Amino acid sequence: MKHNQPVYTDNDPQNELVTLNLGPTHPATHGVFQNVLQLDGERIVSGVSTIGYIHRAFEKIAEHRPFYQITPLTDRLNYCSSPINNMGWHMTVEKLLNIQIPKRVDYLRVIIMELARISDHIICNTIIAQDTGATTTFLYLFQFREHIYEIYEEICGARLTTNIGRIGGLERDFNDIAFAKINKFLKEFPVALREFESLLNRNRIFIDRTAGVAEVTQENALSFGWTGPLLRATGVDYDVRVSEPYSSYQDFDFEIPVGTSGDIYDRYLVRNEEMWQSVRIIEQALEKLKSEPKGIFHADVPEFYLPGKEEVYNNMEALIYHFKIVMGEIDAPKAEVYHAVEGGNGELGFYLINDGGRTPYRLHFRRPSFINYSMFAKMSEGMLLSDAIINMSSMNIIAGELDA
Repeated sequence: MKHNQPVYTDNDPQNELVTLNLGPTHPATHGVFQNVLQLDGERIVSGVSTIGYIHRAFEKIAEHRPFYQITPLTDRLNYCSSPINNMGWHMTVEKLLNIQIPKRVDYLRVIIMELARISDHIICNTIIAQDTGATTTFLYLFQFREHIYEIYEEICGARLTTNIGRIGGLERDFNDIAFAKINKFLKEFPVALREFESLLNRNRIFIDRTAGVAEVTQENALSFGWTGPLLRATGVDYDVRVSEPYSSYQDFDFEIPVGTSGDIYDRYLVRNEEMWQSVRIIEQALEKLKSEPKGIFHADVPEFYLPGKEEVYNNMEALIYHFKIVMGEIDAPKAEVYHAVEGGNGELGFYLINDGGRTPYRLHFRRPSFINYSMFAKMSEGMLLSDAIINMSSMNIIAGELDA
């Protein structure tokens, strides 16, 4: 973290510091959180970050809900890429229950998760551009987030908080319209992303506002527990999809983009390149689906896979399973499991302790935004207030994931 930090003394008559309450309800904070800053003019001398303004006690609520009713809670962590949260939770329960997932289901999940990653990175990078004054790029690329939501809607009927999937697979198969929309997105989005990069990557104003600002070393990033694009921007090539593959990510060929200095510009470039890699992964997943039997969208585990409403209404056995699953009458193993996925902001983990009952004995979310944000006040010391705002944008702190 390189800044020119002036030296202050308590008895300096010229040292008149101003206390600025940045947040919790302020458009510059991009979320419901607060920083109490000490300013010398426009330069930050010190600061204290506080959270808790939207605390919803998700982890405690989860102790009183059966597994399926926890899925909507995960939606409301990082709601910019909620399907990744849903899939991560379902995989955690599947690890607990030792459920083997068909390859076709893995590939369908990968498509959804990589679309969610693109959506998340679109938000972050366009907001960085917006906070440096580039409204055109913000409005231009942001429309593709809407196209991704249309794909979600075709798959599961929801858009932002998707509650997508089931323990053991998906609620339904992708229909032809969903595949058509995915193919259309893969055709149009790369053109727009290339134009987005051409407007910003070598833009002198954008580079001056981001390059060399809020630099973070690998040592500092690791000591604060950073993961995801922020860590990779410092040069550390850690990605859960590669280090601990899940959902058959080991079957895919893709690269892990890394930066060098860990500054805002590197974070922007890493997220841009990750979007290109996500497009590459989705294309491979569509190709792999051609060699998998059609019509398979869940594992054969009727005692845990929630049957569809049509089956429940017309099939007595499905009705019985539906009742037993919803009421938590099927025993789950007594065990402790941890499962992590590569979320939009880093390693999203679920630590589940089960005592054999109908609800978790304990469930802890490893929320990357919470961990990443812990460094913000420290790294802002000596920084101009205007630079600190862009730094916050580049960290992509999502309040729901910060303050669950």
